[in-house]
Amino acid sequence: MSYIVNTEQAQAWNGPEGAHWARNQDRWNAVNAGFNTPLLDAARIAGDSRVLDLGCGSGQTTRLAALRAPEGHAVGLDLSGPMLAGARARAEGEGVANVAFVQGDAQAYDFGPGAFDAAISRYGVMFYADPVAAFGNVGRALRPGGRLAFVCPADAALNEWVAAVASLRDIVPVGDFGRPGLPGMFSLAAPDRIREVLTAAGFTGVAIRQVEAYGEWGHGAADAAEFVLGTGPGRHLMEQADAPARTRARRTLTEHLRAHEAADGTVRLLSTSWLVTADRPAGPPAACPSA
Repeated sequence: MSYIVNTEQAQAWNGPEGAHWARNQDRWNAVNAGFNTPLLDAARIAGDSRVLDLGCGSGQTTRLAALRAPEGHAVGLDLSGPMLAGARARAEGEGVANVAFVQGDAQAYDFGPGAFDAAISRYGVMFYADPVAAFGNVGRALRPGGRLAFVCPADAALNEWVAAVASLRDIVPVGDFGRPGLPGMFSLAAPDRIREVLTAAGFTGVAIRQVEAYGEWGHGAADAAEFVLGTGPGRHLMEQADAPARTRARRTLTEHLRAHEAADGTVRLLSTSWLVTADRPAGPPAACPSA
């Protein structure tokens, strides 16, 4: 049986946020694609591996995992119906047949014990209502000795897109955006928190290393500024501002991003993340919270 317990995130990712990401899947892939190879290498995917992609979104990493396992398969899990529809269409269009996409909550989805050899995620594991229960459920879905590998944002101060948003602090109410430990994007920004959660969920051999990649946020500063302001955090800030403040914010952000324009006009921003790996013990799984 599968059901949704993370209802707040389910509403967001099946509402405006999910629609935004579905419409802009190519742009988001351009932002985050630099982490694909480190993530997939860390997962140690073999030709016959069974791979679970957590928070798969539009499914780029799911398809890439499936291509690395031509005799196996990859399953992408996400809360967002709009994004999964795009993922299925893209997989069909690219002819990736050993892939499937399911809608569900990692904290509660019934994967079946030992159904996968590896679980991966590119920025999909920071939003769990109960991360220990979610990772515990994922651990039970891995075979004994199975591997977990994911990428999540590191300290906000090391991410240039956060600095871009922070440039609006005197215009719109940026507040505590980016503070480690708060629910949302930076909930796992502190390595000690990652170790605490994964250990409590029954994983061993937790390893965390810093990885960096430049993402492409748009062509020209004005285009990139509109894209940033169209994201969830950007929309939230703009909705709290009056018309003159919104105009000032666009102008300020555009000027900030001009410093990041390459010679061809592409706006490139550095993202710094944690690449996390851990293993399900080869013996009987340790007791951990269930949904």
